[in-house]
Amino acid sequence: MIARVRAGEPEAYAELVRAHTGIALRAAAALGAGAEAEDVVQQAFVKAYCALGRFKDGASFRPWLLSIVTNETRNTVRTAARQRTLAGREAAFVEAEPLIPEVADPAVATLETERRAALLSALEKLSEEHRLVVTYRYLLEMDESETAQALGWPRGTVKSRLNRALRKLSRLLPDFEPREGGDERE
Repeated sequence: MIARVRAGEPEAYAELVRAHTGIALRAAAALGAGAEAEDVVQQAFVKAYCALGRFKDGASFRPWLLSIVTNETRNTVRTAARQRTLAGREAAFVEAEPLIPEVADPAVATLETERRAALLSALEKLSEEHRLVVTYRYLLEMDESETAQALGWPRGTVKSRLNRALRKLSRLLPDFEPREGGDERE
């Protein structure tokens, strides 16, 4: 697909944009872009297009794009006039892609919402590195090698930071039990 874009096929890049917009929006929202998530993603796609000459042949586009989204989100958050509140971040994350089906039992939906609010609150208490690795690995469902590529870290660093982050989360959320049947794609 990248070869087609480099060859001057505009529709090929449009296909990439369509295929990756959802996860890019979720990443921007989860990393704190709030209401600016769409602007962050649009800017990330523009920067990605301009930087395609530096894209390594054979590499995966998704982690590369998400590293650009992460940097754009950081820039947006740093230059924002006011700090985002947890409620605003959660609302932006919920708007990016509903995680609870509309047909769900209201009691189950309430529990899921409370569970997610507790998790997002605990994530706020982690360092940026730990928050990033947990977000990429679990909220964005990337495997270790994709997470390493997206964050520009060695795979061993991803493993060690993820391990430390999960230990901290378990102390912050002692009653939090991971869902069964998680997707381990390795």
